[in-house]
Amino acid sequence: MPRLLYLLALCNLVIGTGAFVISGLLVPVAQSLEVSVAQAGQTMTAYALATAVLAPLALVLTGHWPRKRALCTGMAVFALGNALCATASDFSLLLIGRVMMGAGAMFTALAAGIAVALVDAERRGRALSLTFLGISLSYVIGLPLGAWLGFRFGWRWPVGLVATLAGASVVALIVLLPKDIAAPGASFRGLGALLTQRAVQWTLGLTLLYFTAIFLVFSYIGPVLQALVPMSAERLSVTLMLFGLSGVAGTLLGGWANDRFGPRPTLVVQLALLGTMMALLPLTRGHYPLLVATLVTWGVAGFGMMAPQQSRLAVLAPAHAPILLSLNTSMLYLGTALGAAIGGAVSGQVGFAQMAWIGVPFALAGMATLWINPRKPGLLAQT
Repeated sequence: MPRLLYLLALCNLVIGTGAFVISGLLVPVAQSLEVSVAQAGQTMTAYALATAVLAPLALVLTGHWPRKRALCTGMAVFALGNALCATASDFSLLLIGRVMMGAGAMFTALAAGIAVALVDAERRGRALSLTFLGISLSYVIGLPLGAWLGFRFGWRWPVGLVATLAGASVVALIVLLPKDIAAPGASFRGLGALLTQRAVQWTLGLTLLYFTAIFLVFSYIGPVLQALVPMSAERLSVTLMLFGLSGVAGTLLGGWANDRFGPRPTLVVQLALLGTMMALLPLTRGHYPLLVATLVTWGVAGFGMMAPQQSRLAVLAPAHAPILLSLNTSMLYLGTALGAAIGGAVSGQVGFAQMAWIGVPFALAGMATLWINPRKPGLLAQT
């Protein structure tokens, strides 16, 4: 694999940590800023909506820039947003910082487009899984470490650390990236006609549905785990780390399975596992080993879907791959926002321990899109 992909994976590690570390710290954030846990959870919604709306716009506005400048700009905006969050004196400033972070997250879509452009079709799944490995590693390294730091020293410490690492990443990108990267920029030209294609609509719809299912629970993962099995900060960190390790395995397996069996069969198996684990999670209450086993299987299935999904879009319209991958990221974060909003709305009625059951219908609906969508749509007409 091209060495550039390893650098992009490390940067995605910082972005993934910054994006999701706060989900394990909702209680201290709520206490510090004098809001409810459900309100604190809307920091995930703010980040998700900003990424869904602002990141594609930023991607197109920088579409004519050299890829190096666009990557550095995205990471710099992300770093500034984290810095604002770490120093926020009230909840409104925290939300503004999260919005800035979401705009800077255009970096992830840029990295995916570069990964697709740098390898041949037979290695596309593995290239995408390597690029997104950083996101998976954030659950192994960033979230557990962030949870431990946050509960020990205050939630601002891990957020400030991410800001520092994001700033260091900007410097690394400036120094290490080649001046010219052979990857196309994003453009809205011809996108309208492309989005009328059913294959594109159903593929993007699947991303929206399964991320809604996942983040209905994961936006409140700290309170959910504590409701199922009360645990110390150390055990919570270990549990999150185990979940992250399963995500790393799932990311790599998803890329391999995509190249070996094709995206659709891979996704059928992954969605079946995801829905089953969501149904079983509330039944693990009071049984830590069962809780961990369920979470690990969930992580392998959930994280493994990124490479097959993006591979499907890249195959459908290679000339529009950058913007389609960005729109896929938009669906990802719209699902994140929708999941966080639904989770906050139902947490008071069903309780954190049973929230996973609310996500099961969304996973089933995602499975339905695979049967509705043409099985072998082939290349779409380029416009």
